[in-house]
Amino acid sequence: MNFDEAQQDMRHAYLGGGPGLLASGAVWLAAGAAGSLVSKPASVGILVLGGMMIHPAAIGLSKLFGRPGRHARGNPLARLALESTFLMFIGLFVAFAVMQVKPAFFFPVMLATIGGRYLVFATLYGTRLYWGIGGALAVAGMLCLVLNAPFTTGAYLGGAIELVAALMILSNPAFAGKSVQAE
Repeated sequence: MNFDEAQQDMRHAYLGGGPGLLASGAVWLAAGAAGSLVSKPASVGILVLGGMMIHPAAIGLSKLFGRPGRHARGNPLARLALESTFLMFIGLFVAFAVMQVKPAFFFPVMLATIGGRYLVFATLYGTRLYWGIGGALAVAGMLCLVLNAPFTTGAYLGGAIELVAALMILSNPAFAGKSVQAE
């Protein structure tokens, strides 16, 4: 499998990452709602626990949309996807540490972390759109820090950015990969 085929396989299997963005956007919004209606710890808990459910939810949504929800065995980009997950864990650790000093910085740090991870997805899926998504998330996080935004602002921004990106990907076949029937 050459590099272009590996990217095409990822786009096809996971519908260009659209289902993952949809699931992730929903988790961000749920975390924001919990922060607004319940408590900061509940909000953080929803982001962390919900975050663990994003990949399984994305697989389920991919299958619901008629895709396999798994890449081909031997796809060399599978390792990149796994390796980028470790960036998220490092960012989560930093966000927890920062939260002990300034709780309002938890979501901005997570936005920047997830934004950085999405930069890798540009290579994973072979589309520069992920540079824009990653950049938008990172800039949103930085603006929340600089403007000392309220606690849930970052969660709502993350959800909005990811849901808009999901709709862009899911509505555009060029981002979502060719279907098996079209080949």
